Amino acid sequence: MRTIGLIGGLSWESTVIYYQIINQRVRERLGGSHSANSLIWSVDYTTVEDLIFADRWDEVAAMLADAGRRLQDAGAELLLVCSNTFSRVSDDVARATSVPVLHIADSVANEVRARGMRKVGLIGTRFTMEQAFYRDRLASHGFEVIVPPAEQRELVHRVIFEELVRGVLKESSRDAYAEIIAELADAGAEGVVLGCTEIELLVDEKESSIPVLPSARLHAEEAAALALSD
Repeated sequence: MRTIGLIGGLSWESTVIYYQIINQRVRERLGGSHSANSLIWSVDYTTVEDLIFADRWDEVAAMLADAGRRLQDAGAELLLVCSNTFSRVSDDVARATSVPVLHIADSVANEVRARGMRKVGLIGTRFTMEQAFYRDRLASHGFEVIVPPAEQRELVHRVIFEELVRGVLKESSRDAYAEIIAELADAGAEGVVLGCTEIELLVDEKESSIPVLPSARLHAEEAAALALSD
C-alpha cells in the first residue's frame, strides 16, 4: 500500500471527508480492520484565505509546495491538494515534488466520463466557477461545463466562506443551492459538480434534481484506489 499525503486544512471541515473516505475504501478493499497509510499536512485556513482574497497566489503556491515537499520527505508516495479552489496551485506542488499529484478536477472528470455525461453544471467558490484553471481542466476531458449566473455565483461563494468553512449549515442555504442546481438542470446540465469540497457537507442527492458529483469524495476514492493499485 502506498502512503497518501494530504495537503489539507483547506478547510479542515472537508479534510475530514478525505480521511474518512480513504480509510473506508481501504477497509472495504482489504477487509478486517485495515486502514490507509496516510499523512496530513493541515494549514491554517485563515492564512491562505487572506492570501487568495488579496490575489497573492504566488505565496499560496509556495506554502502548499512546501507542504508537499514535507509530506514527501516524511514518506508520502502520492499527494493530494484537498481543495478545488486551491487546486489552482496543484501544478506548483507537482513541480516542487517528485511523486504523483492527483488533481481533483481529473478525478471529477473521470466520473463525468464514466457516466457518459456531455454537459455538467459547476458550483463552487467564485475562483473555481469564474477562473480558467478549473473549468478548462474539466472541459479538456471532452464535455461542456456551465455555471450559474453572476448573482447566484455570488450567493454560492458567500455561503462557502461565511458558513461552510466555519461548519455552519443552514436550511435556507441548502434550499438556495437546490434552486440553483435546478436551474442548471433546466439549462441542460445532466449532473452538477459540487466544486467546493465543503458543499458536500450541505448538499447531496436528496437536494438535487440531477445527479451530484461530490468532488472531495471522488478525489479521495481515486486516491485510495491508486494507493492500493499494483
